[in-house]
Amino acid sequence: ETLTSFFGWNREINFGNCCPPDVVVWPRSVEEVSALAKICHHHCLPIIPFGTGTGLEGGVGAVEGGVCFSLRNMDRVLDVHQEDFDVTVEPGVTRKALNSYLRDTGLWFPVDPGADASLCGMAATSASGTNAVRYGTMRENVLNLEVVLADGTIIHTAGRGRRTRKTSAGYNLTNLFVGSEGTLGLITKTTLRLYGVPEAMVSAVCTFPSVQAAVDSTVQVLQAGVPIARIEFLDDVMIDACNRFNSLSYPVAPTLFLEFHGSEKSLEEQVTVTEEITRDNSGSDFNWARDAETRGRLWKARHDAWYAALALRPGCKAYSTDVCVPLSHLPQIIVETKEDLVLNRLTGPIAGHVGDGNFHCIMVMDPNDQDEVTRVQEFTERLARRALALDGTCTGEHGVGLGKRALLREEMGPMAIEVMQGLKATLDPKNLMNPGKVL
Repeated sequence: ETLTSFFGWNREINFGNCCPPDVVVWPRSVEEVSALAKICHHHCLPIIPFGTGTGLEGGVGAVEGGVCFSLRNMDRVLDVHQEDFDVTVEPGVTRKALNSYLRDTGLWFPVDPGADASLCGMAATSASGTNAVRYGTMRENVLNLEVVLADGTIIHTAGRGRRTRKTSAGYNLTNLFVGSEGTLGLITKTTLRLYGVPEAMVSAVCTFPSVQAAVDSTVQVLQAGVPIARIEFLDDVMIDACNRFNSLSYPVAPTLFLEFHGSEKSLEEQVTVTEEITRDNSGSDFNWARDAETRGRLWKARHDAWYAALALRPGCKAYSTDVCVPLSHLPQIIVETKEDLVLNRLTGPIAGHVGDGNFHCIMVMDPNDQDEVTRVQEFTERLARRALALDGTCTGEHGVGLGKRALLREEMGPMAIEVMQGLKATLDPKNLMNPGKVL
């Protein structure tokens, strides 16, 4: 009852601005999460889960006010099963914290969205990143979830304590909650697949005369069965920004950043095959990064793409949007997107996980220039619809959140949306879980 005294019940919903919650709570256990959820359910108070706040589609905005459940105090690594290659963590554990914890085990968790995001938050948004081409997204790497529903009920999506690599038992509840963006429940534990740390890693940079040549190389590398760990595309504008921001000197041209994992012998074969393919597509000689320090600088430059793009226009703000298409359509959509940017006088460096057909436009704009803001909004909608027209998706990894709800309806169609709404109504009949998001 104490909570309810904080609330204004005639709150006006404003989707355009940051919407803080009315109350923030910091539970320390699943029992406390459940008890707080029961209070919210009884008083019809919206519930907004919060991990580290690194999402990009407004997923933690409290558009109807409510109670923010900050889960950062639940930060234990609970179980590491080295022989079984799995681990269970609480929602306050981040990607970097887990890999630091695992450093003496010979194991690691490779899903890397760039930000040091919470692992349960990564599950909630179905995050991925630069390693997804080899190791998959969160959807492929979550074995089980503990979830607190809107009414405080605690469930385990694969059964309590279950952590098998495969199962044919019942509906796949785990993947129902992966990517649900906090709209179905609060994830309080996740059990994840782990992988052996590779014996050797080597990275390389290769430039190409065109986007087509870079993507053709990527497709051919994958068709040749090379188990490449990362293959990242940066357009000429993005590589120029990275050069300036990180004091690098790569040629300003369509560029691939590549990384290979394996034994020393297998790396030789992977590199030989890849070099032959890139050479046949008029790629440059590889610029190698063999030691950990040099590789770290290379991938730091890639992960600093956001800041590098911002530095192109000091004093401006940035908005990152992403789409994903089948690989064969990637050259067409990137070329059309670059033409759209030039035609509409917009700054939007492109970087992408080319091995998945997923890329990002980092839109740099002056928030005080309403004309430019409008042009950016219209551009991002055209980009998403361009992806849909090419059998793609309006978001490969950022999620739907607030900004892409209308696009989700176009992508999925009315009947699929009705099924999603039915699931939401069954699990959260009062619409308390992160309301206003996704659907």
